[in-house]
Amino acid sequence: MTVSSATHRLRELLASSETEFLMEAHSGLSARIVAEAGFKGIWASGLAISAQCGVRDHNELSWTQVLDVVELMVDAATIPVLLDGDTGYGNFNNLRRLVRKLEQIGGAGVCIEDKCFPKTNSYIRGETQPLADIDEFCGKIKAGKDTQLDDAFCLVARVEALIAGWGMEEALRRAEAYHAAGADAILIHSKRSDPAEILRFSEEWANRCPLVIVPTSYSSTPTDVFRRAGVRLVVWANALIRGAVAEMQLVARTLYEKQTLVEVESEIAPLAEIFRLQQAEELEQAERRYIPCVREKPRALILGATRGRGLEPVTSDRPKIMLPIAGRSLLEHLVASFKRQGVHELHVVAGYRADAVQAAGVSVRTNAAHENTGELQSLWCALDVLSGDSIVLYGDLLFRDYILGDLLNAADAPISVVVDSSPLPERGNVSDLAYCSASDDRGLYRTDVVLERITEAQSWSGRRPDGRWIGMLRARAGGISEIRSALCELRKSADFEQLGLPDLLNALVSRHVHVRVLYVHGHWLDVNDLSDLERANAFARGPRAASEVRA
Repeated sequence: MTVSSATHRLRELLASSETEFLMEAHSGLSARIVAEAGFKGIWASGLAISAQCGVRDHNELSWTQVLDVVELMVDAATIPVLLDGDTGYGNFNNLRRLVRKLEQIGGAGVCIEDKCFPKTNSYIRGETQPLADIDEFCGKIKAGKDTQLDDAFCLVARVEALIAGWGMEEALRRAEAYHAAGADAILIHSKRSDPAEILRFSEEWANRCPLVIVPTSYSSTPTDVFRRAGVRLVVWANALIRGAVAEMQLVARTLYEKQTLVEVESEIAPLAEIFRLQQAEELEQAERRYIPCVREKPRALILGATRGRGLEPVTSDRPKIMLPIAGRSLLEHLVASFKRQGVHELHVVAGYRADAVQAAGVSVRTNAAHENTGELQSLWCALDVLSGDSIVLYGDLLFRDYILGDLLNAADAPISVVVDSSPLPERGNVSDLAYCSASDDRGLYRTDVVLERITEAQSWSGRRPDGRWIGMLRARAGGISEIRSALCELRKSADFEQLGLPDLLNALVSRHVHVRVLYVHGHWLDVNDLSDLERANAFARGPRAASEVRA
């Protein structure tokens, strides 16, 4: 919102034929919350701004400190901000500088009160507080109006005569003088618990200029009473700060007593809501637009829904992905590997004992039909995660960091897979055998090899396999579209629920999608049975421990 549109919008609220409302805010975050709630304007409360800074509402904050907060509020909100400017922070000259600076930062107006500087909050011994000389205050109003550059900028004069116990006649006399001096509206203040003074003032005032009220002490009065009285603007002057204080006290006390977040987690805003209010997503979009070298940050999707055949003796209370390996679960090892390579958005598809799947910073999805379905069903359960730059892998993998690093740093390709070209074992069943367009010549970052088939057959088209797919793939934007399309087609087949990731890769190849191969030579393993656990523990402890196991 531009300065001009903000000032005009506030003036429209004051001139409205309906009663309008301003909501207190005291920070950029609270200002955005007020705007999202639907309010048309913000009251930058001196009490609330002082309170959130931990000081008294006695002009203990300097006017520049107040404007620093107001500027953040203007930046965060899409609605006009009216500053509760106390007495103007001094005499007419202080007010002139305040108006100039307030216009520069986009404030729509200022409300000043006819008390002496430094002020004391009206609800603290208000009847003992001295009021400013009428002529001096009128000069201050004229100075403010003469200083403003934007004709629509609003100056509201706040009359404190009823608060100070000077009576209705004095309140009306002062209001008329302030109106004549150029005030755009009059705020009449009262701390009685009923609206009698306000209603009488409104009747006597007879709409000579817009009337503003702050019904803090007479809060039980129905709003229709104000409408019938011709009040133009109602200010909810301190509700947000009071609500925030009450909630913060409750949360702090509960955490101190219980020493756990469990008691409050469901009652407080999730971190995602804080990030949304901070507009974190807008920054990511801006980075992609304005910084050519910044790519969309990759995310990882880990498939970990199985208990693990052959691992039943150690997985009665946890899925395979949570098996302890060298002091940490398999999942925690994967999380650490990804974070070391700068991949911080991590998702897991769980199934068997999903309640036991836990790791810091990981989002968990559930394949409820895990007992009778395969990997593609798990992938389907997290289809919304697949966007931009995504890495999909089995949850039982351990690998040296360079493998993931090379996959992330490889030349752009819609889809890439990691294939181990190490000699295959002579005995035992080996799955996910990869047949590629060329064998591994051990060249660095070779980008011309594509996948032709993944199968368990030791011979395909009269050829020996070129290696073994380790269970890790990467898909970028174009590849994600191809994967989604292939998945939708495969779901039409009667055996979809039994299909795995190799079936998806073969389907992509059949659709003439180039699936680029990144060759590695060892330095990874998967955990399929009890015999793998010892090797996995040694692998996780480092190359020396792994070599000792092999010996």
